[in-house]
Amino acid sequence: MKKAFVISSLLVVLTLSLGGTVASKSTDGSPTYEQLRLFTEVLSIVQNQYVDEIPPKDLIYNAIKGTLRGLDPHSSFLDPESYREMQVETSGSFGGLGIEITLRDDVLTVVAPIEGTPAHRAGLHPADRIVKIDGLVTKDMQLSDAVKRMRGRPGSKVIISVIREGWTEPKDFEITREQIRVQSVRTHDLGNGIEYIRLRQFQEQTSHDVDAALEKFAKNGMKALVLDLRNNPGGLLTSAVEVTEKFVEDGKLVVYTEGRVRNQNMRFSAHAKKAYANLPIVVLVNQGSASASEIVAGALQDYGRAVVVGTQSFGKGSVQTIIPLSDGSGLRLTTAKYFTPKGRSIHGKGITPDIVVEAPKPPADQKPQPPSLDPMEDLKKDVQLQRALEIIKAMRVLEHRFNGSAQAQTAPQATQVR
Repeated sequence: MKKAFVISSLLVVLTLSLGGTVASKSTDGSPTYEQLRLFTEVLSIVQNQYVDEIPPKDLIYNAIKGTLRGLDPHSSFLDPESYREMQVETSGSFGGLGIEITLRDDVLTVVAPIEGTPAHRAGLHPADRIVKIDGLVTKDMQLSDAVKRMRGRPGSKVIISVIREGWTEPKDFEITREQIRVQSVRTHDLGNGIEYIRLRQFQEQTSHDVDAALEKFAKNGMKALVLDLRNNPGGLLTSAVEVTEKFVEDGKLVVYTEGRVRNQNMRFSAHAKKAYANLPIVVLVNQGSASASEIVAGALQDYGRAVVVGTQSFGKGSVQTIIPLSDGSGLRLTTAKYFTPKGRSIHGKGITPDIVVEAPKPPADQKPQPPSLDPMEDLKKDVQLQRALEIIKAMRVLEHRFNGSAQAQTAPQATQVR
């Protein structure tokens, strides 16, 4: 499978991959240079007349941040320190709170807390709006700045002020930072040949772990699969492709990207050594399923390889590339949008389930309950999963009837031949 250093999500704990090169078309730069004259004029006035003396680097960095803020919520400037921190993030072990954030309508918003992390245990929910970090108002704060303020030494605390649907005023969550270690794949045998894989995040190791799980299931007589992508905020685009190609035929298009620059127009096709191309699958999604999760769900839905169950997904379908700069800083720039095999753009829309199943909403201030000692007990209470099992059983009934009907039709012909 063709590799590309592209990023499909931004985590508070930062799970990004590095981009490589920059390409540009030759254009007439005269209007740009005319405006640069204005910029240098303002810069000179600020340097000479502003009440306080400001280091030139600070002025330039702030100007760059302002430029990128005007583009979209996902483009940002990374100072050298932030750029260095970003480079350790795709292994599944990192420091932070364990949530992914984005800017939605210019408000810092939680995409999803990662299960088992401090943010999840504290009770943060998808779609929570973060209005303050340690008392600092987040209005006009860049994503990269919010990430930096939430990160810190493991054991230290941060206070997140959150407003949630149904609340009349914000509430504070005091969260202790941890070294986050995310096991991206969790599995269960649901009985009767139905297996369950939950993907919490798309990391470098995810595809290998899914392979191992599928091989084990196949040896045990796997007949159907539930692929749970709920509250999976995304991760590596390449990992999403590697997971998808396990369930579609060789050569099938999984996802493609389109941008202004030629090297951002890429197509990712299935080239798995072993594919489970006929395995009945139900995919679970919700509003915390974003980016790489939407790539997987969208491709399997387009090819009719899975029934998608749950609620509307998040709708994050743009691609960011990390571009290193000369002074050790970096540029995180939106360079393309991705599309499902049938040409659907998910950005701002999300994946619409084939069957909508709402999960019961807990009280607004209720924290997640600790898992029971028997994980199967939690799964039995999961209404979306139980609906998935009902759908798989219905698929089996239809398959059995179809096969029986086909045998009945061919039997008389065999008798006539004799």
